Amino acid sequence: MTEAAQENIQPFFNIEKIYVKDLSLEIPNAPQIFLEQTNPQIDVQLDNRAGPIEADAFEVVLTTTVTAKIGEKVMFLIEAKQAGIFRLRNLHKGDMESVLAVMCPNILFPYLRELVSNVAVRAGFSPLMLSPVNFEGLYQQHKQEQAQAAAATTH
Repeated sequence: MTEAAQENIQPFFNIEKIYVKDLSLEIPNAPQIFLEQTNPQIDVQLDNRAGPIEADAFEVVLTTTVTAKIGEKVMFLIEAKQAGIFRLRNLHKGDMESVLAVMCPNILFPYLRELVSNVAVRAGFSPLMLSPVNFEGLYQQHKQEQAQAAAATTH
């Protein structure tokens, strides 16, 4: 096999672009909320989606919704989508799925974490540091749930 032919079958991964796809900040109870002395309860929701844009290019989007509340009063709400375009070639289907669900979100997460923290600070609040996420664990859990759902429908 020629060197060029071998190169054509080698797995290929490249980051084409990392960008903020969507960003929203709400402070519904401003300015009174800034006088509160109580630490808020923070709720963080995280979602990960991937989809093709071209034959070998995929967009991966990490979405987070961060809600800070004092009692029932919303202190702030930050919704952010950190995205990336990744080029992948010559990967088996299972490997491709794993790269899009684990590796790409691991690359995007530090950008999302910084974005959320910066927005909180610019809004007049303390820096907010999102906790690390085990995307491998989430992926395995998702695969297990899919397998259980498939098994339940065959019985």
